[in-house]
Amino acid sequence: MAQREILTYPDPILKQVSEPVEEINSEVTALIQDMLATMYEAPGIGLAAPQVSELKRVIVLDLDYRAGEERKPIVLVNPEIVSSEGEILFEEACLSVPEYSAEVKRFAKVKVKGLNEKAEEVEIEGEGLLSVALQHEIDHLDGILFVDRLGLVKRDIFKRKFRKSIKNKVEAI
Repeated sequence: MAQREILTYPDPILKQVSEPVEEINSEVTALIQDMLATMYEAPGIGLAAPQVSELKRVIVLDLDYRAGEERKPIVLVNPEIVSSEGEILFEEACLSVPEYSAEVKRFAKVKVKGLNEKAEEVEIEGEGLLSVALQHEIDHLDGILFVDRLGLVKRDIFKRKFRKSIKNKVEAI
């Protein structure tokens, strides 16, 4: 298990669509282990393969983990939303968009199917935070960041804050 570098906005890899995983082999298993190590170390509650430079349809989540407690990760390979209902506004943040959060409109409840790390088909139903996290990570697989889901005004505010933070970092050098 190796921790990997998390790509940050505006890295172009984050805007690309990931390829389906054809076979869960040792390479994919190693990627999953690396993603879990990276997510826990960050710390975060979810991570998608494109965030660690791998354009593969793999996501990991662990919404309840606290240091020193038992880990209960969710691993999904080739996840897809098969049903959804309702709407929820939820404050989101992202390891690839540090120091920024915003309310995003999502489905209140989703059902997602995919494969686990043992290549077994699984189905997960989630609402609230689990629903939002599943949608957020699946978006990464399609080259979509949560800031892409903001309205024009909020997206413009984010871009201005981002440019200002870059300018401040450059001036500090």
